[in-house]
Amino acid sequence: MKKDILPEQLRAARALLDWTREDLANVSGITVRTLARIESSQTVPRQATLEALAAALETAGIEFIPENGGGPGVRLSRRSKRN
Repeated sequence: MKKDILPEQLRAARALLDWTREDLANVSGITVRTLARIESSQTVPRQATLEALAAALETAGIEFIPENGGGPGVRLSRRSKRN
C-alpha cells in the first residue's frame, strides 16, 4: 500500500482530532522529533513511516482525500472513533 501524505495533511489531521504531536507519536510509534521534521518538510519520510502515521490517523477517524483537481486534504469520517 503506497501512501502519499503531505505535511499539511498531517497537521490538518491532528487539528481535526485535537491531537498534539505527542498524541500522534504515541499512537503511531513514530518519535515526536521525526514527526516534527516530517511536518516541517525537513525530511522525506520512509514509506513505512507514512503507513504507520496513516494507520493511526485513519483508525482515529481521519480520511485522506487524494489530489482530485482541488488539492489533497483530510476530513473526519462519519464513523469517527475520536479519542
